[in-house]
Amino acid sequence: MKTQAVRAEDFEGVFAVPPLARRRDPARSLDAQENGKIIRHIEAGGISRFMYGGNAVFYHLTLKEFETALQFTAELAGPETWVIPSVGPSFGRAMEQVAMLRDTPFPAAMFLPVSDPRDNEGVYRGISEFVRLSGKPVIVYLKAENNLGVEQVGRLFRDGSAVGLKYAVVRKNPAEDPFLEAILDAVDRRRVISGIGERPAPVHLLKFGLPGYTTGSGCLAPRTTGRMFERLRHRDEAGALAVREKFLPLEDLRDSWGAIPVLHEAFRLAGVADTGPLPPMLSNLAGERAEKVQVAARALLGHERQGI
Repeated sequence: MKTQAVRAEDFEGVFAVPPLARRRDPARSLDAQENGKIIRHIEAGGISRFMYGGNAVFYHLTLKEFETALQFTAELAGPETWVIPSVGPSFGRAMEQVAMLRDTPFPAAMFLPVSDPRDNEGVYRGISEFVRLSGKPVIVYLKAENNLGVEQVGRLFRDGSAVGLKYAVVRKNPAEDPFLEAILDAVDRRRVISGIGERPAPVHLLKFGLPGYTTGSGCLAPRTTGRMFERLRHRDEAGALAVREKFLPLEDLRDSWGAIPVLHEAFRLAGVADTGPLPPMLSNLAGERAEKVQVAARALLGHERQGI
């Protein structure tokens, strides 16, 4: 696993945001063997950046599960793979995670978006305190404009608390985004990645000059999303959009029935790994929905294996 300090060039590329497999036992315990299958599938497709956050439901991990996930992801990842665990989103939870993360080799953590009572300056102070106590800089994860202001984001970068930013504010038209423009005026855009998958990635990379993007569906088809990234890197918009079409059937289902449950089931239904049950607060798909996810997931995996 990559343990070196995070550099600006580390953000150029695709970041996998995989699901987290669980056993079908009463405790729904984390399954290192099945998670290993997911990791090897993604690495074999050429992706060496892993973010464990929303799709892995790090929001609802117990502290013991968090500790277990840190251990097996570090052990299972390849020597060049950068693994980014998530902390928070509440301040109290992040403080309890400090001791578990402080002495690990992970070079950074991602701070999950705070939706509990908060204000911009308070979130800045909370993230800063986490960094000071853990010794780990963070990747800021923005999903809304009312989580952190541009001024606070800029300050986190200037004082060294933040080394990167995942931008995931959904827009009807991603090309019109004054908030993103303001952020890019305040921080080094080489450290800001698009955080909403393949759909807005072409606009974010070509218009705003972001160096990379995160992918959920691309975890299932890593070579395919890698081809899309390479075309974007060479500013071949038409070629990139042609590749993106392969992802849209599964992405449409994720938009309709939940990004996390659909991706979780897609891995199982495509036969890559048995992801098992989702933790409470989320529900596994069944019936007609599962059948439609299976069709879309197998079609995407088929494109991946055929190289088209």
